[in-house]
Amino acid sequence: MKALVYTGPESLEFRETPDPQPPEGHHLVRIESVGICGSDMHAFLGHDPRRPAPLILGHEGAGTVMGGPMDGTRVTINPLVTCGSCDACRTGRENLCADRQIISMPPREGAFAEFVAMPEANLIPVPDDVPLGKAALAEPIACGWHAVRIGLGLPGGARDALVIGGGAIGVGAALSLSAQGVDRVTLVEPNPLRRETLAAHLDAQIAAPETVTDLQFDMVVDGVGYDATRATAAALTRPGGAILHIGLGGGAAGLDIRRLTLQEIAFIGTYTYTAQDFRDTAQAIFDGRLGTLDWTETRPLSDGARAFADIRAGRVAMPKIVLEP
Repeated sequence: MKALVYTGPESLEFRETPDPQPPEGHHLVRIESVGICGSDMHAFLGHDPRRPAPLILGHEGAGTVMGGPMDGTRVTINPLVTCGSCDACRTGRENLCADRQIISMPPREGAFAEFVAMPEANLIPVPDDVPLGKAALAEPIACGWHAVRIGLGLPGGARDALVIGGGAIGVGAALSLSAQGVDRVTLVEPNPLRRETLAAHLDAQIAAPETVTDLQFDMVVDGVGYDATRATAAALTRPGGAILHIGLGGGAAGLDIRRLTLQEIAFIGTYTYTAQDFRDTAQAIFDGRLGTLDWTETRPLSDGARAFADIRAGRVAMPKIVLEP
């Protein structure tokens, strides 16, 4: 099969690789749409030791099952494979499974390829009227859906919320906030090109970071995860509110711990999603509760190296590039 292979820092090659051989309980999926995630970019830059070269990246996939009892079924892929038997799995917190694996990280190759092998439990059937390019967005949006669900379970809920970062994780969080009942959602993004695009495609209030420095919010979602964005989140959360930290940008600073303690502000780190969160997100896409999802740009997988270069250079207006093998 053809695949986009990460071969070293800032190096991707579109080349022939062996077809995956599905083990027992797995199905072969022909990938038709796969998104580029921020974690793929971290790996591309050589910043993720969990993803050593050579490796097929990509975990935001959707496609069609080839062969077996599900032959021809259109599916979106939950890329998080868990043991199913530990305490975390048995209590519905599969994302915390100590033995979890995710495609695009050894030992599982990713979905920047023509085919990938996945367990049946990780395949969510997609209705015929839903484009697979939109179904592939279930994975990045589920990260925000999971965080928002946890945050809204805290005492007090949220009347308004701020989302930091206009990439797909931030956009997914903004859509999830609205879909789960938060009335006023503001999303801040420093790139003016990205802000203009988001304003045309989302119902949320889109703003430059400097315009919200005097405001406070019941809930702040950090979809970036750098020292500076954590500092912003800590400063702009109301007393009694909550910070939901999804981003994995880097660093270990930025939190005003004294303010968080004195003002009883909750800080919650969230990682991916549970299996139920993924199913709920997919269903919200199928039902149209997350909007038109027209904020993506589509390119061929063979043009993947250029897509990564354009994202890094800030030349991409849309929050997400979806590749098609």
